[in-house]
Amino acid sequence: MPVIGMGSAPDFTCRNDTKQAIIEAIEQGYRHFDTAAAYGSEQALGEATKEAIELGLVSREELFVTSKLWCTDNHRHLVLPALKRSLKTLQLEYLNLYLIHWPICAKPGKFSFPIDAEELIPLDLKVVWTAMEECQRLELTRAIRISNFSIKKLENLLSFIPY
Repeated sequence: MPVIGMGSAPDFTCRNDTKQAIIEAIEQGYRHFDTAAAYGSEQALGEATKEAIELGLVSREELFVTSKLWCTDNHRHLVLPALKRSLKTLQLEYLNLYLIHWPICAKPGKFSFPIDAEELIPLDLKVVWTAMEECQRLELTRAIRISNFSIKKLENLLSFIPY
């Protein structure tokens, strides 16, 4: 995993600007790119990396691409479809790293940020993690991890995964 990476959180407002920024970053030597389904930047990142590969600026093997599972997809039956949507949007066969974006769960189907309190439901972390492991077994992601977890939530996760 490259030490320095470029995030593509929604501080960019135009997909073309994001795409051009990513191509410029690749030309400058960046190889790690962080995105998320919730950011709205997966398409621009996919277009940029595809173009950079076609131009011979970089190979897919040199890139390290991270994306994240959104809270409305923190359900056993939605993890794999969410990853497949991200891969399609990114125009990739696999991610290098797939993260559980936040340790909360929202009702499926409605995207909002911030998430309305009435949309929150209990997170079954064990079943979501098991679905993440399945994504890795299917080789749709090289690694799975978490982000934005408190120590207590991390301890909960560690209580049921072998390490």
